[in-house]
Amino acid sequence: MPTPIARTTWNFSTAGRLLFGCGATGELGPAVNRLAVSKVLIVSDPVLTRLGLTSRVADALKASQLDVEVFDGSEPEPSFAAATAGIEASNRYQPDAILGLGGGSNIDLAKIIAVVATHGGSFADYFHFDNIPGPVLPLIAVPTTAGTGSEVSHAAVLTDHVNKIKVSTLSPYLRPDLAVVDPELTLTCPPQVTADSGIDALTHAIEACLATRSTDLAIPPGELFAYEGQHPIGDIFAERAIRLVGEHLVRAVEAPDDITARTGMALAATLAGIAFSNCGVALVHAMEYPLGGDLHCTHGGGNGLLLPYVMRFNQPVRTAELARIAQWLGEDVGGLSPDEAATRACDCVARLRERVGIPLSILELGGRESELPEYARKAFGIKRLMQLTPREPTEADILAIYQQAFAPAPTVSRGSE
Repeated sequence: MPTPIARTTWNFSTAGRLLFGCGATGELGPAVNRLAVSKVLIVSDPVLTRLGLTSRVADALKASQLDVEVFDGSEPEPSFAAATAGIEASNRYQPDAILGLGGGSNIDLAKIIAVVATHGGSFADYFHFDNIPGPVLPLIAVPTTAGTGSEVSHAAVLTDHVNKIKVSTLSPYLRPDLAVVDPELTLTCPPQVTADSGIDALTHAIEACLATRSTDLAIPPGELFAYEGQHPIGDIFAERAIRLVGEHLVRAVEAPDDITARTGMALAATLAGIAFSNCGVALVHAMEYPLGGDLHCTHGGGNGLLLPYVMRFNQPVRTAELARIAQWLGEDVGGLSPDEAATRACDCVARLRERVGIPLSILELGGRESELPEYARKAFGIKRLMQLTPREPTEADILAIYQQAFAPAPTVSRGSE
């Protein structure tokens, strides 16, 4: 096997086309027509159908003479069963494009359906990185939440209920051909979903700018890796996303009709998606996969719960970066040492998490302390995310972080300043 060497180059990728802004849904049909397709399968869920968003998007496509079929059997943190049902719907309809409408769960499911519709086999054949052999059916992503960034990313996640863990499929072929981000579609998003999604976007941006530096990723020559590591273009997107979350998340949760806050969070989510899908996510996500797989919490809620603890773990090797994050979140760090400013960033994220109603402990989610060692074992086994964690953790370190997060004392009262 070739000896791994530090790299001197890095790559950058995102969705084929991004259409952003209030009212963008009205331009969806002409944008899809540019993909030279005629039959579009919309992947949605019962809630969006009840709210009228599914028909709104379907009507926009039909107005451009596109044939449309709806599969609204998606679900939060989609299961293998949901993937199977979606693939069966696709097999019956035989679309030439797949549109994911909703949060990251629906968009991820749309990606999985597109892979199997193109290449056959089982969705499990494509798990992990670079197992998709070539391009898939044209993918269109229309988010109705502001968080996952799946509209621009190369990842899709399913939940393995048997083994109680979430499983990723990652490939350059999973980046959507078209992302249509209309902040107006997030106006129906409930406060808790807004909070969970928003803290997920913050997690993506923070992990991207704290990730192992691209020049420090030891990868054998010629070998592809799921992520590039922290690099300058990723930093630009991550910084802006963090600033936007600091400015708009609380307002979006507390005043759901504020379109300025909704627009700020929609942009934050997309920018964070661009950042993390290039630079990477790391220990927070590795730890959330077994936690969410067992306790069925939302991905954003699990990430938000763990985020400040992992930031503190990384602080000894990412002090300067965390100090800047404190500033980007609006903290006054004048006169503080770099380490004090870095601590301020961790504390600020903990307060923000609590302010918007993110779960504060694993115990609150219904977890049992006896399960923590198994979580740590599973998280430590996700080696690509261990490589991207700037302070290399041991399994014992991961267990210690879970223990810290199991039943901590609250930092502020719910709903207070």
